[in-house]
Amino acid sequence: MNETLWLSVLAILAGFAALIWGADRFVHGCAALARNLGVPTLVIGLTVVGFGTSAPEILVSVVSAINHTPQLAVGNAIGSNIANIALVLGATAVILPLTVNSETLRREYPLMFIVMLGVLMLIMDNALDRLDGILLLIGLGFILYGIVNLGMRKQRIDPIETEFAQEIPDTTTPLSILWITIGLGVLLASSHALVWGATNIASALGISDLVIGLTVVAIGTSLPELAASVMSAWKKEPDLAIGNIIGSNMFNLLAVLGLPALIEPHSLDDTVLTRDYPVMIGLSIALFVFAYGFRGPGRINRIEGALLLGVYALYMGIIYLDNIH
Repeated sequence: MNETLWLSVLAILAGFAALIWGADRFVHGCAALARNLGVPTLVIGLTVVGFGTSAPEILVSVVSAINHTPQLAVGNAIGSNIANIALVLGATAVILPLTVNSETLRREYPLMFIVMLGVLMLIMDNALDRLDGILLLIGLGFILYGIVNLGMRKQRIDPIETEFAQEIPDTTTPLSILWITIGLGVLLASSHALVWGATNIASALGISDLVIGLTVVAIGTSLPELAASVMSAWKKEPDLAIGNIIGSNMFNLLAVLGLPALIEPHSLDDTVLTRDYPVMIGLSIALFVFAYGFRGPGRINRIEGALLLGVYALYMGIIYLDNIH
């Protein structure tokens, strides 16, 4: 392996580590600041925390588009959604089965499917242009407005609200602003390092930017969700674990695909519609069936978690086989 490839690998590893730390500090600062400003707990959890855990994907995709590698951004968005459900929730459920009681999450499931179908309609022409980007960001605005309305109107305590309250830090406003600034700076720097390393390796190995985005970058940018979900399950906060994933997946489709489309309109690889998007929809349906709870609390048990992990391993194998042919 030559010197450039070694540096690229180091840039990816360092970028992942910095992304995790930066995202944690960014979310910490934003959540604490929102609490200090009097924002309701449920609104903070559903918007600030969900959007914050998608910050790595958003910045990596923006940097990818600026560097003229928009396919990496597409792979990052869809690959992260697949990893969030199959890898993150699968691994979490294998460690600790998840029982879901939140009525708020049950209202978010249909919202997630509406977002997925809306994005599918926009990409059916195998392209994302600036109009698509504008529509995606308008959709993001509507989603945020709806979630905020939901949080403001709650009359009784939802289990997920109690879980959010336990996680939002008690930090002074000046310190919160400092953590937001530091976290955002680290996220930006680590995103540049990660994209530089990933595109170098893709070029050297003859792998497409899409594949690198779907695999290496998607797994790396999903690490904050993995850490958050495992810790939530460990603290007996299962609604929070699944809520992070649902929120992150909606933000990934709307913001992570929308911003790069505005910066650099681009066409999509055929496999996005024939392979990757169907896998994402299938896994989302599986999550709904497992976790919705048609006759009481929803539950993802260890067997279902192992099944999700198996699907993810199979998906990685399919990508590998497609790439060597």
